[in-house]
Amino acid sequence: MSKTPDLFILAEHADLIKKLEQWDIAYHQNDAPIVDDATYDAARRRAIEIEEEFPELAKNGASARVGAAVSEKFKSFAHSVPMLSISDVFNEAEVADWFNKLTNKDIFIELKVDGVSYAARYEHGKLVRGLTRGSGTAGEDITENLRTISDIPKQLSGDYPDVIEVRGEVYMSRADFLALNAAAEVAGDKVFANPRNAAAGSLRQLNPEITASRRLSAFAYTYGELSSRNWATQSEYFEKLESWGFKTTSYWAKHAHNMVEIQQVYNDVMMRRPDIPFDIDGLVLKVNDVDLQEKMGARANSPRWEVAYKFPAARAITSLRDITIQVGRTGVLTPVAELEPINIGGVLVSRATLHNADEINRLGLNVGDKVIVQRAGDVIPQIVGVAEDTPNAAPFIFPDKCPVCGGNVVQETGQVARRCVNTLGCPAQRIGELEHFVSRKGFDIDGLGTKQLELFISKGWIRNPADIFILILHHGEEIKKLDGFGEKSVSNLNDAIENARKVELHRFLYALGIPEVGEVTAKILARTFGNLEALRNAPLWKLKQIDGIGEVMADEIVSFFADSHNNEILDELLEQVHVSESAPVAEDAEAPLAGKKVVLTGTLANYTRDEAKEILERLGAKVQGSVSAKTDIVLAGADAGSKLTKAEQLGITIWSEADLEKVIINA
Repeated sequence: MSKTPDLFILAEHADLIKKLEQWDIAYHQNDAPIVDDATYDAARRRAIEIEEEFPELAKNGASARVGAAVSEKFKSFAHSVPMLSISDVFNEAEVADWFNKLTNKDIFIELKVDGVSYAARYEHGKLVRGLTRGSGTAGEDITENLRTISDIPKQLSGDYPDVIEVRGEVYMSRADFLALNAAAEVAGDKVFANPRNAAAGSLRQLNPEITASRRLSAFAYTYGELSSRNWATQSEYFEKLESWGFKTTSYWAKHAHNMVEIQQVYNDVMMRRPDIPFDIDGLVLKVNDVDLQEKMGARANSPRWEVAYKFPAARAITSLRDITIQVGRTGVLTPVAELEPINIGGVLVSRATLHNADEINRLGLNVGDKVIVQRAGDVIPQIVGVAEDTPNAAPFIFPDKCPVCGGNVVQETGQVARRCVNTLGCPAQRIGELEHFVSRKGFDIDGLGTKQLELFISKGWIRNPADIFILILHHGEEIKKLDGFGEKSVSNLNDAIENARKVELHRFLYALGIPEVGEVTAKILARTFGNLEALRNAPLWKLKQIDGIGEVMADEIVSFFADSHNNEILDELLEQVHVSESAPVAEDAEAPLAGKKVVLTGTLANYTRDEAKEILERLGAKVQGSVSAKTDIVLAGADAGSKLTKAEQLGITIWSEADLEKVIINA
């Protein structure tokens, strides 16, 4: 007798399916994913777990989903053979569970290329129709776009069936992706988040000339409808594809006959991943015998004879090409790892912070090493270790002169940071201050990146934040004449600046770059004082009494507002912008988490860190950054680390994401 799901399970499943539908549309229709691969995979796996326990939920659930409905912008056609997805497995145990059920252990292993699927139908060797995956049962007509891709032949050569639908992946190499984005940035056009988005956005164009202008590539790897077959294995089919004029991933393909061999291939490809010139996110393991493939058949949305052995979404191995130095807005010199670009969790990562010289020494890094890079959620990519020493790798020597202005670099007693002492004369510190001011959590002014700020500062058009708001008024016509600018880009920049004139108090405070005042502290100050003038005149003793404001923070805040130069700039800025007041918030004693000190750690499946913080604060909690004896709750997601360990040692209450959602439902 089957179990009946309770209300909590029904609510959780409905929420997961709603999210997955939104994410699928963003990914498949709009080519603009709104979550990373790890978040999507975790939500989908949880939905499938629920459906396996309660099969009645599977009919319209994650188990039956393939892609997204076709866009109304395109003509659509039904797939003659459903274009299914591949079931994902994430560890050796899950692979073994699939492998051990097979009667034939000859496995053909291919690279799982991170691109966009296509189906190309040939009749008597001639390309007659091209479709996207779409919903799996119907796809979008991209025939003319496929004709522009040289890797997809318009006429097959050699011996081929009368009718065959060849399926594969359109992708963009990392080199072509970087070149495309560099050109777009200069022209003021849209830049893509990663090569997969660029490939999808280029392929799904209504104007084939746009597709033709992009450097798209394609591999073929399987088939749909066909009139006859004269190959017995997947590896033989690869040979057929190449004889017809397609490219395949045969160069990297391997055979395996047991779990040891499969894992050896997996580990080897993980190490070689940086050297592969296009993005992959795992391996595809296929039963090589095609007769057995047909006998095994498929589930509702995926074949039984193949699985995708996914790489860890949050980690990858790549090459450390160089270490450069950034000079921040406070003069601190921060080493940055320049990496061979690699896709981690749906984002192309080419740089990672190294924090300071001690971190370089602790990790034992040399330029040229193969390194392990980690990215989770909104966390900045970081190097967590050396995967492989390279014989000719070179040690990094930290500079004793500022690379921007040539000023002396000092390391104060007891401090790990090294700082440029030329505070007023170092252009990098001015640039850093303005970068912080226009950042997403500050005034969020799109179009004012580092290059633009450097240019405008060098011309003397921007000296402080207030100058941003009179930039177009005084220099708009001059900007239009500069390389990389024009009527449209200047108009867009003007719109972004005008939209930023109204700003919330906590964002204004964050943007000022007051030492020690980050996003959380800015929110505390805004809620406590309500308006800027009250904070500017706040005495030291009052700041020290605020929960969450330490003595060092209080001193920095008072010093900042006591400085005459800062006040002059503030007054100039307030002539240009309107800062909305925040009515001081009194604690709601009846809120579910009123007064509770909560620490977030790990990656949540359904919420970004910012979303989780906002929900917790709305429930009355005070979100903190570190665990102490005064912490009431630690909300732990996947890959929780030292904070969770410390909480367990201190006996602090630990919540899962499900615990939080129970409170949300009952609130």
